[in-house]
Amino acid sequence: MNDIQIGKLLKTEKTPLYIFDLDELLERIKFLRERLPDKVKLCYAVKANSFILEEVNNAVDRLEICSPGELSICQKLKLPPEKFVISGVYKEAALMEQLIYGENTVGHYTVESMSQFKLLHDTAVKYSKKISLLLRLTSGNQFGLEEREIERLIEQYKDAPFVDIAGIQYFSGTQKNSVKRLRRETEYVDCYINKLEEHYGLEIKELEFGPGFPVAYFDGEDFDEVHFMEEFSSMISNMSFKGKIVLELGRSIAASCGTYVTKVVDTKVNHGQNYGIVDGGMNHIVYYGQSMAMKQPVCRKLFSDKDGEKEKWNICGSLCTANDILIKQFPLWNLQIGDVLVFSNTGAYCMTEGISLFLTRDLPEIILIKQGNAPQIVRGSVPTDYLNTPQRRENNYGKIN
Repeated sequence: MNDIQIGKLLKTEKTPLYIFDLDELLERIKFLRERLPDKVKLCYAVKANSFILEEVNNAVDRLEICSPGELSICQKLKLPPEKFVISGVYKEAALMEQLIYGENTVGHYTVESMSQFKLLHDTAVKYSKKISLLLRLTSGNQFGLEEREIERLIEQYKDAPFVDIAGIQYFSGTQKNSVKRLRRETEYVDCYINKLEEHYGLEIKELEFGPGFPVAYFDGEDFDEVHFMEEFSSMISNMSFKGKIVLELGRSIAASCGTYVTKVVDTKVNHGQNYGIVDGGMNHIVYYGQSMAMKQPVCRKLFSDKDGEKEKWNICGSLCTANDILIKQFPLWNLQIGDVLVFSNTGAYCMTEGISLFLTRDLPEIILIKQGNAPQIVRGSVPTDYLNTPQRRENNYGKIN
């Protein structure tokens, strides 16, 4: 977003706030599709940003859902269940029963453990409903199944009447800018799928792969994304697996469409250090790998005047903790109370990763913009005091006064 657009919004809206540019979002998805092989489909991780879901839904092939809350959001928006991938390390039995029994068929369920498989299989049998499963292959952490567990499930259930083992899911992390690492991962998964097909006679119809494409959040990060995408696409095209490939992305799709805007409410000099206090803070915005503000996020002063010499400023939020530092030693011209700072690439995770209930400050307003349309407020500023206020009620131990 440019300064003129933001300035117009600030004539009627107060800071802090998030602005999500839907035109930029669609351009980003177009960029990804144009640089990936035609057979590759896109799956959007709902956890990255649920406020842009309606626009994303029209532009991607699937939606990855990892919690009951995310599912509820998708259902309230009336998004198509056939595009849902019900994921997550903890699947509540009652919710799985509700989904499998329900009239609307969900696209896929992931399997993270042997007990999850039993839950899904037994529920499908109970209601005589056939469901499609993606077995998650672990990359060595708490997620997914080991190879021997996947093989045991395929041996026992490849012809089961109520579960269709459609494919494999594999995800090993995020912010991966190493082509060599991605090559090792794709080659490993490719070989493993070949093994499953040859040794166990199961046709693997699809691979859902989380490549963890990186986002340049900080100044000075040198990343040639076009070349990176060319190399990754070549890897995918050279895989022996010829089934459907679905890339699960969140950060890479959503980050660039977001802008966080916060106002300077105080300035001071302590022991020779310049401090600018803003009305936002780390309760609203968290950058992946920020490491206590040791890196400088992509940020600018709105309508910067560039008079005189730059001075270095420590930009701190409104929370009463020494940890609330957004940027250290940030060079700025003539910073004053009332100036507005604009943080870029905040479209993924930033608005939900902050410790939003700390010090009981309001959640920021969220606005969607699209060319030719009026700005749309999709969440007003939300007070949090009611969430942090003790409620007097009766319980098994009597009334708490």
